[in-house]
Amino acid sequence: MTTLTKPSAESASSGSGALLEVTDLSVQFPTEDGLVHAVRGVSYSLRAGDVLGIVGESGSGKSVTSLAIMGLLPASAKVTGSVKFRGRELLGLGDKEFSRIRGKGIAMVFQDPMTSLDPVYRVGYQISETVRRHDKNASAKAARARAADLLELVGIPNAKDRADNYPHEFSGGMRQRVVIAIAMANQPDVIIADEPTTALDVTVQAQILEVLNTAMQETGAATVLITHDLGVVAGMADRVLVMYAGRAVEKGPVDGVYYTPRMPYTLGLLGSLPRLDDAEKTKLTPIKGSPPSMVNPPPGCPFGPRCPLHIDKCDEREPDLVEVEPGHEAACIRNEKLEGDVEAADFFEADATDLTLAEAVVADALPSMDGASAVQPATTPDERA
Repeated sequence: MTTLTKPSAESASSGSGALLEVTDLSVQFPTEDGLVHAVRGVSYSLRAGDVLGIVGESGSGKSVTSLAIMGLLPASAKVTGSVKFRGRELLGLGDKEFSRIRGKGIAMVFQDPMTSLDPVYRVGYQISETVRRHDKNASAKAARARAADLLELVGIPNAKDRADNYPHEFSGGMRQRVVIAIAMANQPDVIIADEPTTALDVTVQAQILEVLNTAMQETGAATVLITHDLGVVAGMADRVLVMYAGRAVEKGPVDGVYYTPRMPYTLGLLGSLPRLDDAEKTKLTPIKGSPPSMVNPPPGCPFGPRCPLHIDKCDEREPDLVEVEPGHEAACIRNEKLEGDVEAADFFEADATDLTLAEAVVADALPSMDGASAVQPATTPDERA
């Protein structure tokens, strides 16, 4: 089996050290009811080898952000801001120019492998086509051999023969492996994985994550991992970006955001995460209410109507993303109320309209757990290392 190689992280990075720089990215879609503000001012950067986890509810703008970076949004979408790959601005590039970058510079693992694979072509052909698209010197035979190697690398048994199968002859998990193999085919600098474990059972999810980790190691690529599963982010990512209502509401190192969240929405997400060490089988804590309409977003903090810390001042203007600790940012004017140890269950069971009760719950929760964190990632930093 051929082993893929890639330049070191140092040689792969640009002069500034960042492979991908997203700055103030916004996306709007025109509809009969008005403009849908799907993404609003998202910014982040990736160096070689970085793994960024992006989490949030459905409709928070995670996938649209990635599709905008890949230049795959419909022509009706209005995209503003800046997306630079190796210092080159991508927004505004024509499809022909962008196609030279897709798959080679930036590759994407799409959410639904059944619709991202062409049902009328064999999977081996689809992988070899990707190889030859970016390597004009590769012969059909060499590309075919590379396809078989990639299928073997992602764990497809009897890879040479299975390369002649069509997508419908594979299970959902195996189709996802094929999509990851296509993403790996040209050793990209950046891999964007859009909810790669959606609709898969737990055992297959673990296998797919292992394959994705193999892809990251083999290519040395910087990775954006979009998921609903905070446990996945805790186990694989270095940094995390929490999205709500189309914008980033908290971002920072995984340990900092998980152990000391400073945005109520992040605390709510962590409260909905099952704990394997929960002997009492405590019920999960839902966040009451629904995300706001992005056609006419309400003034002030979009999370305000669902937040136990909500006060009148929250409705005056949308809070900026500010640094609360070195490298840790949060968009909440009352983030200091979440300093220390706060239990999501007690916090979100408070009546959001009763300020006194909400503050009392937080105050009581601060000294709880004898200094131990009330919310913990699925793995500790030592376990991830």
